[in-house]
Amino acid sequence: MTKNATTTMKVAQVPYAGGDIQIVEREIPQPNAGHVRIKVQACGVCHSDVFVKDGLWPGGIQYPRVPGHEVVGIIDELGTGVSGWTKGQRVGVGWHGGHDSSCTPCRRGDFGNCQSRKIPGISYDGGYQEYMIAPVEALAVMPESLKAAEAAPLLCAGLTTFNALRYSGAFPGDLVAMLGIGGLGHLAIQFASKFGYRTVAIGLGPDDAELAKKLGATLYIDSGATNAAEELQKLGGAKVIVATAPSSKAMSQVFNGLGTNGKLIVVGVDIKPIEITPLQLIDQIRTIKGWSTGVPIEAEDTLRFSELSGVRPMIETFSLDKAAEAYAHMKSGKAKYRVVLTME
Repeated sequence: MTKNATTTMKVAQVPYAGGDIQIVEREIPQPNAGHVRIKVQACGVCHSDVFVKDGLWPGGIQYPRVPGHEVVGIIDELGTGVSGWTKGQRVGVGWHGGHDSSCTPCRRGDFGNCQSRKIPGISYDGGYQEYMIAPVEALAVMPESLKAAEAAPLLCAGLTTFNALRYSGAFPGDLVAMLGIGGLGHLAIQFASKFGYRTVAIGLGPDDAELAKKLGATLYIDSGATNAAEELQKLGGAKVIVATAPSSKAMSQVFNGLGTNGKLIVVGVDIKPIEITPLQLIDQIRTIKGWSTGVPIEAEDTLRFSELSGVRPMIETFSLDKAAEAYAHMKSGKAKYRVVLTME
């Protein structure tokens, strides 16, 4: 900070579990060893922020807490011992906010499943603020051509769907279906189309048909007017169905749309059980797999691919002052399709 610069910053915090998001002033923090301070440019408002807002995270959260794990900004201060990163460098921080490098998964290189992993906005204060502290292992290099507000959702929703698809086992030309056309689904459709899949979008009602095709779907199935599983079987059965809609009922209903060796990949979160019988799994050797997000190097892959291919989220932006309004809009289900806080 320069000598005459302000020493305080604006923060949107959750004061306690279930409390309303409030705007407060805090001292601008200094980075510890192995950490950097980021001047935040944009931060996505993700549905997973409900864990912070409503105190639903297993193991608990220390309050007050600043949510936010889709962060884009500029490094403006380095902690001691930091190398390989420079002041003024654009970076992003997603769901993976740090790992211990010593547990068994980390020793095997599986940092995403670190037994003591950190999550921005849950383990420590996230991006709903003007300045944020993050460990260097959480940082992703940000392409200069991507606008901050557009890049932010790619660090969570984008990374989740990008990884789910590229590790799905599907090849170009395979039939791949996206269940849901929301915050995750509208990105999944774009990625699937750019990967060269025969992309099918499954929605509820006729209203999303035009958008789905504009995003790259070759076919739209209205699950409210027809049996989506039967329609997929008419096409030969799906190699992969990525369930982005947070509906266990919808996942159960579409499962039989999988072809031989087909795979249902679940990225949408619902607390209710998926109802699949053993016979459905055994018949044609079909599987169900859950998928989380990814680590920073995979976030960089997502960002570079998006930069090159033109994949972009559809966003609505709010100023940091309106963080509570932005969160409520996200929760209402009326957002088209990702909500982002901007600091400028």
